[in-house]
Amino acid sequence: MQSRIGSVIESLANVAFGFGVALVSQMLIFPLYGVHLPLSDNLWITLWFTLISLARSYVLRRVFNSITVRRLRARSNKSP
Repeated sequence: MQSRIGSVIESLANVAFGFGVALVSQMLIFPLYGVHLPLSDNLWITLWFTLISLARSYVLRRVFNSITVRRLRARSNKSP
């Protein structure tokens, strides 16, 4: 079982790694499509998409958590 601190560290590492991968990907792929941006613009674009990704991930986690809680409650109500 993972501690809360361990979960926070894992989440931060995941976001930091993802940010780096996204930034490098943009810098390599955008020019292939004729999009040439300075590093500062690439950083801002990556930041925005990272924030959107965090929000999406949080919402999905809460939805799945809610589904799990409902299923557990339904099972406990069926138990004699």
